[in-house]
Amino acid sequence: MMDDRDMMIWSSLPVPAVLIDPNERIGDLNPAAEGFLNNSAKWLQGQPIWDRLAIDAPLEESLIRARENGTALFVNDVDVGTGSRPPLVCNLQIAPLQGREGWMVMLISPRELAGRMTQSHSVKSAAKSAIGMAEMLAHEIKNPLAGITGAAQLLSMNLPKEDLEFTDLIVAETRRIVKLLEQVEQFGNLSAPDRREVNIHDVLDRARRSALLGFGAHMRIHEEYDPSLPMAWGDPDQLLQVVLNLVKNASEAADPINGGHITLHTYYEHSFRLRRADGSGQTLPLQIEIIDDGPGLPEAIKGDIFDPFVSGKENGTGLGLALVSKIISDHDGWISVDSVPGRTVFRISLPRAPRAKKETK
Repeated sequence: MMDDRDMMIWSSLPVPAVLIDPNERIGDLNPAAEGFLNNSAKWLQGQPIWDRLAIDAPLEESLIRARENGTALFVNDVDVGTGSRPPLVCNLQIAPLQGREGWMVMLISPRELAGRMTQSHSVKSAAKSAIGMAEMLAHEIKNPLAGITGAAQLLSMNLPKEDLEFTDLIVAETRRIVKLLEQVEQFGNLSAPDRREVNIHDVLDRARRSALLGFGAHMRIHEEYDPSLPMAWGDPDQLLQVVLNLVKNASEAADPINGGHITLHTYYEHSFRLRRADGSGQTLPLQIEIIDDGPGLPEAIKGDIFDPFVSGKENGTGLGLALVSKIISDHDGWISVDSVPGRTVFRISLPRAPRAKKETK
């Protein structure tokens, strides 16, 4: 049995973790694994592991050998499906559980490959523990920070000018931390999308105008729209938030003096179909691309760019693209990125609005 400290560590792991008993059944799983498998631990415990995970590799015999020999097993770049969503490319780490004979612990690490569509549902699952913990702490942390800010401002009223830089630093840093906590709360409290028919070009135009009047004033933004694009099915305000975030990232990556180019490109792809692990599928024909000619994503984080707290910007919070991915996932869409120096493309695929049924006389 785990003590309180072990349980806290187990629950806080940001990647799905599953305990497998000697009979190849699920013994326990952490909150991230509950999200990954889209079911509660109570329901999954005792079920055969290979009934709940479809892994595109002959893993059963390798697991038996690893258990018998007491050795770890590493499997990289395999498709892992759960039956409730499309397979993800993952790395698997399986090792004997110390103190419990025959038990194994499996860590599932979803990863993204350049040019491959990202399953944003996995981002939500992997982030569940980290974001949940941050949400619980955010309110308690913000209260003392407000007191620290107020105390620093009071002190500054009686300090000589040469010492004001210290209180100014305290105020600036506490406000920065509060802003980060507010972003964490926004990530966790985002409501479900209020879906309706959406003209994607209206959303892109609103984002373009807002950018050129503010953070993107130094950029040149081009439009390459498919005029025949049908209506999308989504929340216009949340989709605007997505586009604004991507355009802002491109603007901040560009030369602050000479600027750069951003292209907003839309097109319809009839054959784009999301294949699920259970064989079903969904068509996502509406394609939106935000393209920039900036320096590209840092190689070290390219595969994790949609994970929370991963950022390529100095002092970046790493929550912007995680929020983008969450919104697109909530819209049953896909988001991917393909980036090399001089060309970065974020591609969003969305469902079209349902066709109205014709009335019968």
